[in-house]
Amino acid sequence: MTKAVIVRQLGGPEVLSYEDWPLASPGPGEVALRQTAIGLNFVDTYQRSGLYPVQLPFVAGNEGAGIITALGEGVTGLKVGDRVAYQGHVGAYATERIASADRMVPVPDGIDDRIAAAIMLKGLTAYYLLFKTWALAKGETILWHAAAGGTGLIATQWARALGATVIGTAGSDEKVALAKAHGCHHVINYNSEDFAVRVRELTGGRGVDVVYDGVGKTTFEKSLDCLRPRGLMVSFGNASGVVSIPDITLLSRKGSLYVTRPTGTHYLGKREDLLEGAGKLFEAVLDGAIKVEIGRTFPLSEAADAHRALEGRETTGSVVLIP
Repeated sequence: MTKAVIVRQLGGPEVLSYEDWPLASPGPGEVALRQTAIGLNFVDTYQRSGLYPVQLPFVAGNEGAGIITALGEGVTGLKVGDRVAYQGHVGAYATERIASADRMVPVPDGIDDRIAAAIMLKGLTAYYLLFKTWALAKGETILWHAAAGGTGLIATQWARALGATVIGTAGSDEKVALAKAHGCHHVINYNSEDFAVRVRELTGGRGVDVVYDGVGKTTFEKSLDCLRPRGLMVSFGNASGVVSIPDITLLSRKGSLYVTRPTGTHYLGKREDLLEGAGKLFEAVLDGAIKVEIGRTFPLSEAADAHRALEGRETTGSVVLIP
C-alpha cells in the first residue's frame, strides 16, 4: 500500500481524499518509485474538475521526483537507486508509485529533488513553447501572462537569456516585483492598467511577436490586440476558463494572426524529445539562466489546501507537495 491523494468524484478541492491506495509491483517497461517531492500544476485542477477527463477513481498529479526502488522486465538505461523526475504522467500525488520507465528522466547532480519536481512540467512547457511552438530569436518581443506564476518565472528568465525583450503581466504589486526580478524587462499590473494599451506603448505601436497565455478566457481577445500583424497567439492554459473563437474572421481583422493551442503530449511524446528538452532545461538551471522560485510547500496530506491556494491566485512561483 501507499498513501495517495485520490479523486473519486469530480468537483472542487474538497473531493481530494488522502488515503491508502494499492501498490502493485512494476510490470514490463515500468519502474517503482519512492517519491521525494511532487509538483503542483493547473492541469491537476483541470483533471480534478473534469475539464480534462481522467477515468475515475485516479491518483491526482502529473509531476514528481524520486528514487527508483524496483525495475520491471525489459527496463534498460535505469537502475535501482537512480534519482529521476517526470512530468505528464498522472498518479503523482503518492508516497510511492508505479510509472512508465520511458517517462523517467535522470536528475543530474546539482539539482535537488524539490527543484526537479518544481520544474519538470512547468520547465518543459516553457521549453517547447520557446523552442518549438515558436523558435524565439534574439531581438524579438513577447508578452507573457501570469509572469509571476510557476511557468512564467521559468519562461521569462529563459526568454531573456535567449535575447528577447520580455513583457509580463501580473495581478498585484508584489507579483509585479517578483516578475521583474525574474527576467521581465517590463511588467504590467493588469488590475490597474489596460495591458493591451500598455503593450502598444512599450512597443511603439508595433505590437509583440508572440503572446503566451495560460490564463485563457479573460485575457484571450485583448491579447490579440497586443500582436503585430501575422503575430502568433499561443494559448496554453485555461486558468480563467476555456477560450472559444465564435468568429474566426476576428483573426483577419486584427492582423492576419495565427493562433495555436499546444500541449506537451504532442511535443514531448517521444522519449528523445523528452530527453532533449530536459537536457536543455537542466543546463539552463545549472548555468544560472533560470533561477527556480519555490513559493510554497505543503504536506501531501494537505493537497486540497494547495489546490485552493493555486486556484485562488494566492501562490507565486512553483508549489511543491512533500510526501
